[in-house]
Amino acid sequence: MASIETLIHKLTEFEHVVITTHANPDADALGSSLGLYHFLIARGHKVTIVTPTDYPDFISWLPGNQEVLKFGSNTDHLIKEIIDQASLIFCLDFSGLDRLQDLSELVKNATAKKVMIDHHLEPENFDNYRLWDTRAAATAELIYDFILMVANREAISADIANCLYAGIMTDTGSFRHSNTTSKVHRTVADLIDLGANVTKVSSAIYDTNSLNRLRFIGFSLLEKLIVHQDLNIAYFVISEKDINQFELQKGDTEGLVNYALSISGIVMAALIKESENKVKLSLRSVGDYSVNKFARDHFNGGGHKNAAGGVSYLSLDKTILKFETALVDFKEKYKLKS
Repeated sequence: MASIETLIHKLTEFEHVVITTHANPDADALGSSLGLYHFLIARGHKVTIVTPTDYPDFISWLPGNQEVLKFGSNTDHLIKEIIDQASLIFCLDFSGLDRLQDLSELVKNATAKKVMIDHHLEPENFDNYRLWDTRAAATAELIYDFILMVANREAISADIANCLYAGIMTDTGSFRHSNTTSKVHRTVADLIDLGANVTKVSSAIYDTNSLNRLRFIGFSLLEKLIVHQDLNIAYFVISEKDINQFELQKGDTEGLVNYALSISGIVMAALIKESENKVKLSLRSVGDYSVNKFARDHFNGGGHKNAAGGVSYLSLDKTILKFETALVDFKEKYKLKS
């Protein structure tokens, strides 16, 4: 694997570039992709963004969104051609090709050189170049760093600034999480100076709730929240019936897990959500209580120390039982009271 500096020296050699990110992209994934897209387009590259799946409406306003190709639609043949012709593929905000779901084989088998830019733990070795730093709060922060390695800050347009600000804002929980470093504040301050519209970005992401989503949140807090105060753990269980009852759209459960984590004394929280033929788990924790290893050991997942995800192919009831059993390991590791 060559250094990212080696890539920077050769970047102009790569004419056809593809940018991709993980399935069910969040604001960091899409914001990073679009921020890099605008930068490379301005430098004369031919660039295509391909996402493995669709993404929530609350990030579809990001500048350049209309240029994104979504795999699993009637553009699949075109996407295959574009990936086959690419000379460079940027892989943003994921560290394992399985995060691309059905797109993974196309990217894996592509002859293009691959670049990983990511901040998640334990990356796989599928890339030729890498900008990887688990200290970064968001991949968008690393894209900002990458742009400054290649060019100067004047290369960051207002569109780029808005895209990157959205990614950093959301991955830091609006600058509340422990990953909010002094460097993060310096980075977003510069993005604001370069044109990021704080009010527009935060309003578009956080203040566009549907009535159904608000009612669902109320229902979940009243009926679906399970609290183990003896273990300092709380979690939601959301069934497909619940999702259908409130006619939820993609992204409508985003952030729900944080309500559980906000309870005084809770050190770990989870959202266990039934989804088609699987059950997805979103895990959050505070301080030294790591959910990354918990997700890897029990639910084929991973992520960050305090924010991770996993999946189960058992039924919802059996997944809950497995989760409850796994909590015993978590309790023993951290000597939680019982």
